[in-house]
Amino acid sequence: MVSPPHEAMHRIFQHDPGLFSRVSRFLGIDLPKPIGATALPTDLTEASPVERRVDTLLRFETAEQGAFLLAVEAQGKKDPDKPASWAYYVSYLWTKYRLPAALLVVCQDYATAKWAQRSVTSGPPELPTLTLRPVVAGPHNMPVITDPDEARTDLILASLAAITHAAEPVVNAILKALSTALRDAPEDIAAPIVEFTAHGLGNRPAKHLWRNLVAVDLSFYKSYISEEIRDEGRAQGREQGREQGRAQQGAQDVLLVLEQRGLAVSEDVRGRITACDDPGVLRHWLARAVTAPTAEAIFEDE
Repeated sequence: MVSPPHEAMHRIFQHDPGLFSRVSRFLGIDLPKPIGATALPTDLTEASPVERRVDTLLRFETAEQGAFLLAVEAQGKKDPDKPASWAYYVSYLWTKYRLPAALLVVCQDYATAKWAQRSVTSGPPELPTLTLRPVVAGPHNMPVITDPDEARTDLILASLAAITHAAEPVVNAILKALSTALRDAPEDIAAPIVEFTAHGLGNRPAKHLWRNLVAVDLSFYKSYISEEIRDEGRAQGREQGREQGRAQQGAQDVLLVLEQRGLAVSEDVRGRITACDDPGVLRHWLARAVTAPTAEAIFEDE
């Protein structure tokens, strides 16, 4: 199943095809500035029943060099089968459209990025024939945008920066800068960026920070994803409240049994019981409290 981070890493280029021309300077590529960009169909299936589908396909128009194609692939981990597939994509696009075709691979970790940017040849060393050299965007070369003013100048790039650094500690600062910058953006511009960022973070710890920032800093947005994020945050809050309530009741039950049995409960014992927020541990202590000779004995072997 395709993951939300995978979708976000390439669909962000569909949302703003011009993003590649702004990203290319971080990749060390000197391309003529496009004067037009169009998203093309991504289905590369031939007449034979073998389905091949690129993640995102864009056509760029330039004044200096004419048109070229860019296939964008999101890659979450090393896959030994991918280089052959990528080579097929590029050669097929070149054959079908008769235009220069390039490949951009977007990654979220250093190891995958290093693997993806290797040159791969289709033939033996003496006869390389076809060589694949993907351009890779990842945490090793994407900008770290932690200034809200810088994020405000290119919100889409700031979102991509958060997505590609999703596993890095610096992502927290990027997300804070992005949420601050989005406060001034119209909802129709901010809503898809909120969505791309949320999907791009996947299940990484930073998703909780982003949900909190959306719930607080961007509470005036009413887009579907914003409401979904806020609903999840409220649900998590209610569940945490229920957990705290169960823990408090469990602590009171343990203390009640000890007191009803006439056992002396010191302040240290009482403090340890009331500070515990694990219902399972409290149930264990409650069972021991029924027969323990002293209040302190419920903690034995721990």
